[in-house]
Amino acid sequence: MSEIEKFKNEVRENIQSLGQDTDLQELSRHWALKASAHKYTYNFRWLGRPIIQHPQDILAMQELIWEVKPDLIIETGIAHGGSIIFYASMLELLAQCGHGDGLVLGIDIDIRQHNREAIEAHPMHRRIQMLQGSSIDPALVEQVRQIAASKRTVMVVLDSNHTHDHVLAELNAYAPLTSVDSYCVVFDTFVEDTPKSAFPDRPWGPGNNPKTAVHAYLRAHPEFAVDKAIEHKLLITSSPDGFLKRVS
Repeated sequence: MSEIEKFKNEVRENIQSLGQDTDLQELSRHWALKASAHKYTYNFRWLGRPIIQHPQDILAMQELIWEVKPDLIIETGIAHGGSIIFYASMLELLAQCGHGDGLVLGIDIDIRQHNREAIEAHPMHRRIQMLQGSSIDPALVEQVRQIAASKRTVMVVLDSNHTHDHVLAELNAYAPLTSVDSYCVVFDTFVEDTPKSAFPDRPWGPGNNPKTAVHAYLRAHPEFAVDKAIEHKLLITSSPDGFLKRVS
């Protein structure tokens, strides 16, 4: 066995060990909940734009993009644009390494003018296309499907309205566009594991959130499976049960 394979095996064993350490997992969930009360994820930027993600999730997405090498990443929810600029920069790196000429398709019901201007002025904008409208509007969904039809490998990221019904509708619309061996990543599934008081000004909460939508979707779609190894190695993530790999 080569030294590279030995190291890979060691990492796999580390991740399996983390997945079995329920005390550490609970401590990590408690830390994330306490940090979220301080809007911890608001503190980070990618190439100058607020990304509003846990650093661990950003690193996980970088690993997945390098592994999958998509030529289209579809993301619902744009906000300040940090995530689509992040994905665009990863696709730019892939292109520089000879792996395609990728595009990020960002969808948001309300792209604020100041955010649009900042994104359009960014050096990574040439790899970004933005669509304004409800992500579950049939006409917009059809537009996205037409764009995806010409692409080789598609990755999907869902991060807009976090209610059960909305996320389930997004899953029904966009998860089928995910290529085999690629991922549909559903963010903010951690809402299910928070107290009811955690989101007093939001329509979502325990029992009504992305994780409940994921579980409902998976019951009818065996072509997807939760990649638990990702959350086990991260420990701190906004997306437990949210890294869905298309297996068939």
